[in-house]
Amino acid sequence: MYGKAFAPEYQGALTTLSVNSSLDDVLAVGTERLRAAERAGEHGEAARSGLAVAEAHRRLGQVREADRAWKASYRAARDAGDIAAMAWALWSGGTLARQRGAFPLARRLLGLAAELGEQGGDIVVRGYSLAGLAETGRIQGDYEAVGRLHEQLLAEARRRGEARHTVWALEGIAQMHRNSGDHDTAYALFEEAARIAEGAEDRRGHAWALRGLADIVSARDGDTARALGLLTEAEDSCRAMNLTGALAYNHKMRGNVLYRAGRYPEARRLYTQALDEFRAMGEPRGEALSRLGLTKALARLGRDRGETAAELAELARELERIGLRHAREMVARAQTELGVETSATATARTHAEAQAPTPEPTPTPAPAPAPAPAPSVSDEHAAVGR
Repeated sequence: MYGKAFAPEYQGALTTLSVNSSLDDVLAVGTERLRAAERAGEHGEAARSGLAVAEAHRRLGQVREADRAWKASYRAARDAGDIAAMAWALWSGGTLARQRGAFPLARRLLGLAAELGEQGGDIVVRGYSLAGLAETGRIQGDYEAVGRLHEQLLAEARRRGEARHTVWALEGIAQMHRNSGDHDTAYALFEEAARIAEGAEDRRGHAWALRGLADIVSARDGDTARALGLLTEAEDSCRAMNLTGALAYNHKMRGNVLYRAGRYPEARRLYTQALDEFRAMGEPRGEALSRLGLTKALARLGRDRGETAAELAELARELERIGLRHAREMVARAQTELGVETSATATARTHAEAQAPTPEPTPTPAPAPAPAPAPSVSDEHAAVGR
């Protein structure tokens, strides 16, 4: 059995805040309490109130403010000699670094957070920090390295009956199965995550799970109407809590669903909207992936082949700069799909195919109509709004 979801990042005088509290409310209450603690010289309370402020800014996509807030929280915790609070501040900073696409910095900060969490005897921040490391590796496509860690963290969360972390782990494992082509397993895991999140009143986790289900319903079943319905339900929760980042990824997924359905003008609009949202919040990964979707939609709407080829080549460089392992493969698939493949990307695609398991032979099928555009690998289950 799982209890009601809670938000351990809301600490000190802010423990009464709900996991579903509006981020605007969290920011207002947290800032007020932080200022009071600073005036009273209460370093420990300033650190813990500052953590909530940092997380609210981060989830609202306010990168500069979030960066200043987590660093101030760390300094206050250090002044108070509170090792666990220092770990929480580093966790926030590491999560922000991942959101910004700074993966080496994210790993360094999250690793330090896990170490300090263990030293300070706070198993929750240690678990959250290890989860952050696992998610960083998963986003980069390093499934072999982090798959076991995801499973370990899932087992620990189940044992403690901690709904929010169980949902996170289920969704991460589901995303790896989805990107590896096992849609059925991914669907079952997303479905379980949605059920647990709903029972625990974790609206954020439930919204992410619905988004994962929508992706699979669209890619596996071709059920556009149901996929869009799931995304609408998830969007309602994102808007209620003002989850800026999660909402942007929701819009990008809606673009994916519409693209797969051949509804290219609508897909272009959603990709453009998501691109603007990611740019406003300084989220390079979401920005690059929205550009990829937009480029494909524009190509389907008659964009010049040379412009499409140039945009995809630039995107390949950008995604590799960010550090996404599957970047060359994703762009190579788009170039092949759109008929603008270069010799370099053909080589990359051939190498990727050579690394994949050889499928069992199947009988030659009867002639079929021309296939619809190939769906892209789902590029995210991002932590930006988590």
